[in-house]
Amino acid sequence: MRRAIVLVPLALLAAACGARSNTPFTAQASIGCLKEKHFTGATMNPGKVGFIAGFAANGGITATAPSRNAVTIAFTDDADHVEQTEKAFRLHAPPALRPHMSDVLRVSRNAVIVWTTAPSTEDEQTVEGCLAS
Repeated sequence: MRRAIVLVPLALLAAACGARSNTPFTAQASIGCLKEKHFTGATMNPGKVGFIAGFAANGGITATAPSRNAVTIAFTDDADHVEQTEKAFRLHAPPALRPHMSDVLRVSRNAVIVWTTAPSTEDEQTVEGCLAS
């Protein structure tokens, strides 16, 4: 009986975590956290986030980490649209950056994250932690 009492809350927690992972991240829900974490110039203005992020279904963000590494995030409809957004970033990257895209491009669910240079672990974790639905 005790075992069942312990397992029920764990099952509910697992179910709640699974449900969250299907909800797409959005620029609107994420930008406040980046500002709170001292990312400067954080904006969702389509004219400033760049063409690809500017037209992303759930918005785009550009910001600069305290380390001065700039990041652009494009929020697609869902995880199924990530691949085409990744391809767009790779295709339109400056020629000097193209060989280094695996160093600067990350994906988290429906968010395609592109850094100016390879991010520090701290910057990467901060952005990941700020992604919200």
